[in-house]
Parts: sequence; C-alpha cells; structure tokens
Amino acid sequence: MFEKIILTGFADEIAPELDIQMQVLEKLNMNHIEMRGVEGRSFVEYTEAEAREIKKRLDDRGFSLSAIGSPIGKIRISEKFEPHMELFRHTVELAHIMDTPNIRMFSFYGPEGGSPMAYREKVMEQLGQFADYAASNDVVLLHENEKGIYGEMAEGCLDIMKQFYGAHFKAVFDFANFVQARQDTLEAYELLKPYIAYIHVKDARWEDGSVVPAGFGDGNVELILKRLKESGYGGYLSLEPHLSDFTGFSALEKGGKPGRKLSGEEAFTLAHDSLLKLL
Repeated sequence: MFEKIILTGFADEIAPELDIQMQVLEKLNMNHIEMRGVEGRSFVEYTEAEAREIKKRLDDRGFSLSAIGSPIGKIRISEKFEPHMELFRHTVELAHIMDTPNIRMFSFYGPEGGSPMAYREKVMEQLGQFADYAASNDVVLLHENEKGIYGEMAEGCLDIMKQFYGAHFKAVFDFANFVQARQDTLEAYELLKPYIAYIHVKDARWEDGSVVPAGFGDGNVELILKRLKESGYGGYLSLEPHLSDFTGFSALEKGGKPGRKLSGEEAFTLAHDSLLKLL
C-alpha cells in the first residue's frame, strides 16, 4: 500500500444525488470526491451561492474535494473561446469556494473533421491564457490525456508540459484514455513521469477500447502503480469507473456470457476493490 496516497473518485458515477454519493463513499472509507456532476448537473454550472451550499453539505459529512472535474478545454479549437474562458474564470471561483486548488482540464478537440495537432499555435495560445489566469489566481490546472484532443498521445502531452509545467500546471495520467488512443501506457509513463501529479484509475482493453476494472485491461495499471510507489508518489488516485456497461468478468473470456449490468454503487465498489488488490 502507498503510504501517502489518497483515494478519491468521480462520485457522480455512483448516483446523481450527493447524499447517495457520500453514503456509498463512507461505506468504502473514502472522504474525497473529484466533483464533476452533482444532483444531475455539471458542477461548473452551479452559481457561487449554490456551490457554498454544496460545500456546507460536504463539510457536514467530513468530505473534501480532491479536484473539480471540469470540462474546461473540452471544446473544439474552432469554437469561440471567450465564452469558454468566462466559464473557466467561474470554475476558478468555484475552486476557491470548495477549498481545492485542483481543476481537471483538457487541450481542445480539432474542428469538425480535423486534427487539433494542425492547430498547435492556437491550442498553446489558449492554454496559455488558462495557465496565466491559474497562476495569478493560485489554482492548479491538471491536464488530462483524452482521445481526440491535442493531448491525446504522450508526445502531445509532453509538448504541453514543456510549455506550461510548473506550480500551477501539471499532468493527469489516465490509463484507459491512453489505451483507447492506441498509446502504450508504459511509454507514456516514462515520458510523462516528471510531470504527473494526479492519477485517474480506469483500465481498458486494447482490442476494442472497452473499459474494465483496474488490472483486467491493457493499461499496465499494476506495473505503473508499482513504479509510482517506488518514485515516492504521494498524490491522489481517482476512481473513474466507467463500468456502467460492464457485465461481469466471464464476459471478458472467450466464449464467456455477459451477465447483468451493474448499478452505480456496484460499479464504483468494483472499481474500488479492484484497485485495492493492486496496491
């Protein structure tokens, strides 16, 4: 077991309702949330007053946010930027209210039918506006690798880190997203390890990109977690199950038959228990 890591996760995959999210997390002895959605809405859509009410409910149960799981940077590079920048400024204010410095974000999709790699200058210019605002407002941007964005592959992520890495801009490492992008995760880890400050725990199969519990896919989750431990990693491990369509381990075997789909609580608990077996 890691000595310093903290388990957190996307509790909106348990249920939309915050009370149910906290109830299930308490059963798992977890008290941190990476807040993406709550009460059926994206958290960044909440007003500052509404966010304060959410914060009070979390405080009353002893919960904290590890990060805001925002959609910042998850638009096409061809879309108007200023409305998105305004959403980013609002998200920074929400982070202050929620007492978390961490904001998960992305690096833009290409225009319809185009690759974001052809728009490097504009990608970097817009990311630079985020980075400058983050530094002046004392928050930390956590860039997540995601299929289809500029930072889809490890080389794209490395390019971004060379431009912006520092106290206010760091990397999320997401195993499954790299597998789905056809990126070898061990190669990605070796390239990005100096910049990694946050881990999303989900695994995926190379053959079809389907998400499976940690250790049952091709993300080299166990080996990379071992290397992280050896390096002294002391950050968050964030469960992002994506297992709503998972129909049992027998379905992973040749000729195996799928079972029923899991409930949100069952899927999150499975993701949690699978991770613990690897630590």
